[in-house]
Amino acid sequence: MRPPLAFAILAFSLSGWNAGTSWAASFDCDAKELKPDEKVICANRALNDADVRMATTFDLLSGLLAMGARGTLQDEQTAWLKKREECKADAACIKAAYDERLKQFGETYKNINRPL
Repeated sequence: MRPPLAFAILAFSLSGWNAGTSWAASFDCDAKELKPDEKVICANRALNDADVRMATTFDLLSGLLAMGARGTLQDEQTAWLKKREECKADAACIKAAYDERLKQFGETYKNINRPL
């Protein structure tokens, strides 16, 4: 029996693997040419944490899905990143985008075929 996805994410976040003095966005916050949405994520701890949750969940789901579904997930992620970029520097828009994406990941996880 697989643990619920939320439990896996919680275990990862408590493991200390991502501990450190700097925040751990899924992209380099020290890059010279950050997009407006990335700048806001790097400057806002709650958005940074949402980004880490999203990236971790994406990686976990990618490992659970069959190749065809994995490709679909990757295509959806690329489209989602473009949608998040459209938020520009609007933190509320970015937060809503992360909330929606994490909800989609939860639905994807619930629909994975599992042996009895």
